[in-house]
Amino acid sequence: MATFDRLSDLPVEIDSYELQGLEAQVSSAFTRLSTVIRLRGAGEEGVGEDVTYDALDHIALRDAGPVHDLSGSRSLAEYSELVDGLDLFPAEPVRETSRLYRRWAFESAALDLALRQAGISLAAAVGREPRPVNFVVSMRLGDPPSIEPLRRRLELYPTLRFKLDPTSDWSEDLIAELVDTGAVDSVDLKGLYSGSPVDQGADPVLYQRVATAFPHAWIEDPALTPETDKVLEPYRDRVTWDALIHSVADIENLPFPPRMVNIKPSRFGPLRELCAAYDYCEKHGIGAYGGGQFELGPGRGQIQYLASLFHPDTPNDVAPTGYNDPEPRAGLPESPLEPQPSRTGFRWGE
Repeated sequence: MATFDRLSDLPVEIDSYELQGLEAQVSSAFTRLSTVIRLRGAGEEGVGEDVTYDALDHIALRDAGPVHDLSGSRSLAEYSELVDGLDLFPAEPVRETSRLYRRWAFESAALDLALRQAGISLAAAVGREPRPVNFVVSMRLGDPPSIEPLRRRLELYPTLRFKLDPTSDWSEDLIAELVDTGAVDSVDLKGLYSGSPVDQGADPVLYQRVATAFPHAWIEDPALTPETDKVLEPYRDRVTWDALIHSVADIENLPFPPRMVNIKPSRFGPLRELCAAYDYCEKHGIGAYGGGQFELGPGRGQIQYLASLFHPDTPNDVAPTGYNDPEPRAGLPESPLEPQPSRTGFRWGE
């Protein structure tokens, strides 16, 4: 049975909803805002987290308040159809992809509520056993780049693994230092971003350096030009994709068949699309790993939960939130994360 079919008929009763703003300074040197969606009904509460990046979008949402009428009893599939007809942005979003992020927040909150009202867990509903979750810590190395942020974390957690964002100002000496740690599982080339603080242009010299220096690392989101494609052609079995993956169609339309893709739930928006991607990858033998977006609240536990069910053994970019703090601290959970599914609902560690 398709994964979404196991969930679509779950009844959900909604009386009202509220918005809760969260804020934190995170390691990429910006103030992160997110908004928790709290759906309430039949004495239960379901939560989801809007991980839209732009602060203006969160402020506009909170200022408008819970203006949509979501009340009533319907199936989870019918709820999704209802939300599909709503404009969840009181003002035009800064970037169009944010519509998917907010849609995921409302859908994951409804999934949590429906499961809690039914008295079952997500794991039971989809017929999968939660397993320990491998995770990596995603980092940039500063400006100018230095190994020190990574080294400080390794001093506290010697077995920690990393996903790093190479930039054109990485020197050969820095790369050699990183290689010596043996701790790099993936490199994110950020080649598909435009107009963001983390843009990294198509740099064939950088691509060649990291592809050869880290022979076992996944190579995420290259910008393919005639020059970079030629560099990466021998390493295509390690090339994986993230920023442009919003649907099964996006996986099918990649430049060449992937062995691995990054499945970030919020990028898919509707629960139906996310479930379809899990099923497609499993059917076609495509590996997957999870990705985070600086979640500050329940959204981080939810993506850890999904990783535990669908791809626990891959380099999941779902590290506990404390690893994103500007400075590392002792006492954080280490990889692999032991399963922490809630008895009912779509929650982790509660």
